[in-house]
Amino acid sequence: MMNRLRAGLAAALCLIVPLVAGQGTASAQGETSAVIGMTLEPPHLDPTAGAAAAIDEVVYANVFEGLTRIDAAGAVQPALARSWEISEDGTTYTFALRRGVTFHDGADFDAQDVIFTYERAMAEGSVNAQKQLFSAIESMSAPDDHTLVIELTQPQGLFLWNMGWGDAVIVDPATAETNKTNPIGTGPFAFDGWTQGDNVRLKRNDAYWGDAPALERATFKFIPDAAAQVAALLAGDIDAFPNMGAPETVGQFQADPRFDVYVGTTEGETILSINHRRAPWSDVRVRRAIQHAIDRQALIDLAMFGFGTPIGSHFAPHHPAYIDLTGTAPYDPAKAAELMEAAGVETPLRAVMKLPPPTYARRGGEIIAAQLKAVGIELELVPVEWGQWLAEVFKAPHDFDFTIVSHTEPLDIGIYAREDYYFGYENPSFVAHMAELEVEADPVRRAELLVEAQEMIADDQVNGFLFQLAKVGVKKAGLEGLWLNAPVQANDLTAVRWE
Repeated sequence: MMNRLRAGLAAALCLIVPLVAGQGTASAQGETSAVIGMTLEPPHLDPTAGAAAAIDEVVYANVFEGLTRIDAAGAVQPALARSWEISEDGTTYTFALRRGVTFHDGADFDAQDVIFTYERAMAEGSVNAQKQLFSAIESMSAPDDHTLVIELTQPQGLFLWNMGWGDAVIVDPATAETNKTNPIGTGPFAFDGWTQGDNVRLKRNDAYWGDAPALERATFKFIPDAAAQVAALLAGDIDAFPNMGAPETVGQFQADPRFDVYVGTTEGETILSINHRRAPWSDVRVRRAIQHAIDRQALIDLAMFGFGTPIGSHFAPHHPAYIDLTGTAPYDPAKAAELMEAAGVETPLRAVMKLPPPTYARRGGEIIAAQLKAVGIELELVPVEWGQWLAEVFKAPHDFDFTIVSHTEPLDIGIYAREDYYFGYENPSFVAHMAELEVEADPVRRAELLVEAQEMIADDQVNGFLFQLAKVGVKKAGLEGLWLNAPVQANDLTAVRWE
């Protein structure tokens, strides 16, 4: 069955190839513009006011910058802070800010902009999706315009890393409220327009404080349909698709000298999220039965055509502290049925699974529905657009039983300690555990705590842990500088160029 489904999907997509294969273009040597394809359109363009990864994929490092930034290797680098000093007790950070930096509207950047940004993120009514990044900040002061002192309530081992997230980019107080539709940052590219439903356009910021990017213009074009992504690449309408929605077409592009295929890793733990607020999903026996009913490798082979790594907890396999917990609840439908019976669940049990647009969700949902049906859980699959998913699943009232989503934020196991998070998990022991990790600076002890955290949520089978999302990209030959891996949610264009 697996081979027949794979062959059928590939054949269906290949039907479009003769219509467009002759229209591809050669690499555009000497070109100073690029069109980058994306599956999802961002709901808005303010990374400090939304959880959607697509926001950062457009504006991170391109339009907005933070005190620090995360580079392609996942390391912390200076950004608007050119250097810093840390007190011996790890609670005082003194940042030396860059001089001569301006926002795209011409306003000067200084320490007060950082203070405004962080106070706004920490405020009671803040809509920052990662508000906890700033939770350790006790006070901020500016001895002068280009010096910032931040006092923490306690040491925080990842403070410089946290300040490199898209949620911590610095905004201009005068334009902060309009960044959703007209983003004003300090980055190497300035916003140049948004045709809703189609594309966002950027232009080079000639007043940029750092090295000028090679590209003069860039367009992010949104194509949710996987077959249309293939057609756009073959027609020459798209120069690169860093995250292809049709992994079964990779072989076709590998055989075509006009294109390069590159496969890397992401921070995207792809999970079957379970709503703990609803019975019987609050019963750990039922959640464990669900995990035993899922064949992860078959899911990867059928939905992702082999691209992906099975996971048994919410942690990236490439991280040094990762442990393989896929054996905690291996594929075992008979065991799943036993657990359902032990929990007193009458079958068939009907539930709703809401599926956002990405391929891993839509295709994965069909496969998981078939696997769960075998143990008496019958799913109604409800496709939703990304905005609907945020409004109905991620935000209250959390109207769902199941959903499938890739959590692409880096090192985000801490979401399981958040109060009233969308899947509704509550475990005071885990909250205390993460509080200990928050203040621990010793790398050896941090690794131990991370291992224990993985084991805790695996034992509770909080969600159905499926696979780590691969980063499968296709680009025109000659376009260089795109990230191979995705240590954070970004399509960083600062080093992109035609050769």
